[in-house]
Amino acid sequence: MDERAVVVAARRTPIGTAGHAFRTLTAERLAAPVIEAVARDVAHLGVPVDDVVLGNCTGPGGNLARVCALAAGMGHEVPGVTVDRQCGSGLAAILLAAQTVRCGDADLVVAGGVESASTAPLRARRVPGAGQEAAVPYERAPFAPEGHPDPDMGPAAEALAAARGVTRQRQDAYACRSHARALAAREAGRFAREIVPIDGRSDDQRPRVLRPESLARLPAAFVPGGTVTAGNSSPVSDGAAAVAVVPERLRAAAGLPGLRLLAGAVAGCDPALPGWGPVPAVRRVLGRTGVDLQDVAVVEIVEAFAAQVLAVTDALGLDPLGADADRVCADGGALALGHPWGASGAVVVTRLFSRLLGTGAGDGSPPGTLGLAAVAVGGGLGIAALFEVV
Repeated sequence: MDERAVVVAARRTPIGTAGHAFRTLTAERLAAPVIEAVARDVAHLGVPVDDVVLGNCTGPGGNLARVCALAAGMGHEVPGVTVDRQCGSGLAAILLAAQTVRCGDADLVVAGGVESASTAPLRARRVPGAGQEAAVPYERAPFAPEGHPDPDMGPAAEALAAARGVTRQRQDAYACRSHARALAAREAGRFAREIVPIDGRSDDQRPRVLRPESLARLPAAFVPGGTVTAGNSSPVSDGAAAVAVVPERLRAAAGLPGLRLLAGAVAGCDPALPGWGPVPAVRRVLGRTGVDLQDVAVVEIVEAFAAQVLAVTDALGLDPLGADADRVCADGGALALGHPWGASGAVVVTRLFSRLLGTGAGDGSPPGTLGLAAVAVGGGLGIAALFEVV
């Protein structure tokens, strides 16, 4: 069997800045309401949830997806699998679910991602030869082995900006744009249908009015004299997102609109410049489908850093500060909303779903309209997926 997989429901939490709005909520308390809402959205299909696939980066370990499935009331018979492809985890989980559906092993999979940076455990590593009591703080897992570049994401964004000639002025302008568009989208109600309220909160915490003159006064955040600042970088965040993936035959029988997955791809790049990863991933997806990027109506890329987004869009021939402003992250992105690492790849698919299928009856895009999701990943990876409205 080889049947196309289709996303027929998509939800997310509001996104909170780590240590603030959702500082006491563990990962399952963020993800479970979203999983439950997605399952409820497709309950009329009359088929059980076969599996829950969730991306996560810094959580408590174990099989977090199973914990979240149980917390969502899915029942003992629904298993779960947790995916870690760092910032691409949420999108990787959706592609894994689509593969399961496409080969006929499942009829309904809930997939997405979750990150609770606020409650992620603190870790320590043992010092070799010093006994079990000797330990030092463990900041993060390596993205590359010894002998390869392994920069933190901030300095890596700075290096990418320098390598691709992305100026501070453009980065700040893009950050202002992201916040302004997110505020406009909220005011217009374009987030309302996709958001599942959490702990009494139904709005993203971070979007605010930014002024170019205020951004221009911020110092470099990672490299002395650099161009990447706190204002043109995404914050560490808490949040979750999930989608329902079914085979085309079920979608068609129910008469549901959806986003059919045309192709997904993961590609590697120089680990010294991990923000470049979406470029080869997007090119691979377009090559596999024979689609020209100019024919893609909506592009959602995780805005980890303005420098990274602009380097990638420059390379792909997109101009989000000009002619393509209404195609690329048109309602803002992670710079304004926040970047819950394991969830962000699923957040951009949720945004595609809302933007392409509309927020009410009859206001979606026509069949065949194309949407692209892409994420840069630490260690030198990119992940991308191309969808079409059905």
